[in-house]
Amino acid sequence: MSPREHPDHDGLAANGDISVAYETFGPPDGMPLLLVSATEAQMLMFPEGLCRAFVEAGFQVTRFDHRDAGLSTHLDGVPAPGPLKAALRPSTAPYQLTDMAADAVAVLDDLGWPSAHVAGTSMGGMIAQTMAITHPGRTRSLTSISSTPSIRIGARPPRRILRAMKDILAAPVTDADQAARREIAIYRLMGSPGFPLDEALIADIGRRSHERRPSDPGSGRRQRAAVAASRDRRPALAALRIPALIVHGQDDLMMRPEAGRATAAAIAGSRLVSYPGMGHDLPAVLWPPVVDEIRRLAGRAEDRR
Repeated sequence: MSPREHPDHDGLAANGDISVAYETFGPPDGMPLLLVSATEAQMLMFPEGLCRAFVEAGFQVTRFDHRDAGLSTHLDGVPAPGPLKAALRPSTAPYQLTDMAADAVAVLDDLGWPSAHVAGTSMGGMIAQTMAITHPGRTRSLTSISSTPSIRIGARPPRRILRAMKDILAAPVTDADQAARREIAIYRLMGSPGFPLDEALIADIGRRSHERRPSDPGSGRRQRAAVAASRDRRPALAALRIPALIVHGQDDLMMRPEAGRATAAAIAGSRLVSYPGMGHDLPAVLWPPVVDEIRRLAGRAEDRR
């Protein structure tokens, strides 16, 4: 079966020895939009309903699996340092956020997109920022959601959240139903207290993610090491000259609101949109306003082009 015949993705992009699985929605004449996922999350974290909303807003949308996630290359057996060691000695991380940004550019290359509007969530926001810095000609606009310009700003969840998250991730998952329950538990912990949790949608993401590729602790450790090894991006973000949007939840416990404010302060002319009741996720009730914000941002970028 060729990559494009696979039922769970449209194609495989290549960045050296790394293969990156991706899926595209919408007509080829839509504005190109690349969605960048969070740590330990597959492309499914951007649900089909959200992707369709972007298509209706005038985009052609692509979501993809990071290295060490989903159907992309997993560096099985490659050890990863703990976050502290990776922060003190970035070279000990198996790869860097710059490598993950290069994976995203490889997806653009495989699609034949000279450039795209780029939107990322959490770690995906860090990768989107890095992509704008290291590949400015490929990034038409930047949307950073629930993210930070530096792991040292706002990225210290309360200890009770860390303990609970550690317990959830440590529990073995052997089938799709367990994966669905774990996903719900994670979203209950880090999600939006001001909005109802769509448990059916979250369970479906967890179940389908397990069926595509069961999670393994090593993959998450390697991705977290890349985040810990990253440097403060604020000096480089200050040099950006592209339209930028910062979206953050006022009730985000995983990445506190000061992280979003710091990102916006670093990028000249950026727009900060902060939602009360929003945690470290993007509830469906906020899809319409966020899609509209990104559509307007892209419109500004297209007018400049």
